[in-house]
Amino acid sequence: KKSYLKFKFKSSDILLFGRESAGVPKLLHQTIKNKLKIPIRKTTRSLNVAIAVAIVTSEALRQNNFIK
Repeated sequence: KKSYLKFKFKSSDILLFGRESAGVPKLLHQTIKNKLKIPIRKTTRSLNVAIAVAIVTSEALRQNNFIK
């Protein structure tokens, strides 16, 4: 797993987010090449999936010049 901050997003990338209760199914984990993580404090239990989507998507858009 690599921090989303160190990943170089391409405009053709597909972002997949798992369910809050179970994450991404194991079958997909076996076939997906790049798995990203969002660094959080050790005292933070987890992030809501909507927040995770907003964080990672905004970085992907920023890197591809969709956000100035």
